[in-house]
Amino acid sequence: MLESDRVGKSSVEQAVKDRYSAGAKEREAALCCPVDFDASLLEVIPQEVVERDYGCGDPTKHVRKGETVLDLGSGSGKACFMLSQVVGPEGAVIGVDMTDDMLALARQHQADIAAKIGHDNVIFKKGKIQDLLLDRERLDAWLKEHPVQGEADLEQLEAEMERLRNEHPMIADDSIDVIVSNCVLNLVDPAAKAALFDEIARVLKPGGRAVISDIVCDEEVPQELQDDPELWSGCISGAFQEADFLDAFAEVGLTGVRILERQPDVWQVVEGIEFRSLTVEATKCAEGAGRDLGQAVVYKGPFAMVEDDEGQVLLRGERMAIGDTTFAKYSGAPYSEHVELISPPELPARDDAPEFPEGGEPLIRDPQESKGAGAVESAGSDCCAPAPEPETKSGGCC
Repeated sequence: MLESDRVGKSSVEQAVKDRYSAGAKEREAALCCPVDFDASLLEVIPQEVVERDYGCGDPTKHVRKGETVLDLGSGSGKACFMLSQVVGPEGAVIGVDMTDDMLALARQHQADIAAKIGHDNVIFKKGKIQDLLLDRERLDAWLKEHPVQGEADLEQLEAEMERLRNEHPMIADDSIDVIVSNCVLNLVDPAAKAALFDEIARVLKPGGRAVISDIVCDEEVPQELQDDPELWSGCISGAFQEADFLDAFAEVGLTGVRILERQPDVWQVVEGIEFRSLTVEATKCAEGAGRDLGQAVVYKGPFAMVEDDEGQVLLRGERMAIGDTTFAKYSGAPYSEHVELISPPELPARDDAPEFPEGGEPLIRDPQESKGAGAVESAGSDCCAPAPEPETKSGGCC
């Protein structure tokens, strides 16, 4: 195949736009995997919105009340309307899509659905998910007044795009509790995928998380398949290898990366390569170990040893020394169910505490450093109940 025949960035985007524009007007079964959604959340959503949604998982069930949610590649708006009910009037939902026909379909039904739900907390924006700073409807409006007809106009366009990113960011830094996406990340051109994950990390609040369903493969997709626009727009050519998909979140500093669901049955096989759905969660936490306040953690097992994305090693059953940033991270999901946290009765002033050493051998905390954290000051006690009066002599079983 000649180099000029290969699928380039513009042709990838055009193939995706064309196929999903058509999919907004008439359902295309080949664009989705069978997924069971919460039927109660679908009752208020028109059938054409439901049937023209294309996905491979259900990240909506991992969202909580009151959260601000961003749906990357919101399509017909089905997930956004489901999420509107999940987060309730205290929450908010933003859908981003670059296909005008999909946006029109979603907006067409927005008012009626909001009336049925009892609140309207959904907004749809036009943009590319790998460039969440640029509001393309603002850009479209500017282009109507400033058509590009030559090199000077192109320079002016580039300057306006940069101005919009700086002065009117579509999605602001640290503004989103949860990012969801359903079978869309694979559609992004390979050259833009790194920027896509950078954007996910940028817009999440500290403590926010990404819950992404997408198509993955068990082997690398060869170039001849990547060069096929039909396979690209059909969620095949741009699929991540399974491990690479998880690594992409860790590479931008997200932690706690884990598989929530892995489709047991293969969705498609193309030239011997298996394609299936994967739903992954990753969390944005403060980077670094932090200060040494004498805190520790005990990993409960079942493995003899584990290592987190930042290189912190935990040995099963040992009182492992950790910094306060790591301590805060382990206090929440998905870590807290696997560890016991130990903190001294009185923490030193953080500004006076040394930086926790990063790298090197795992450090086991001397019990004397956190002695008294939940301890019972008695030689005898009643099965871990509060310590008896000194004159009482009862046996212990702890």
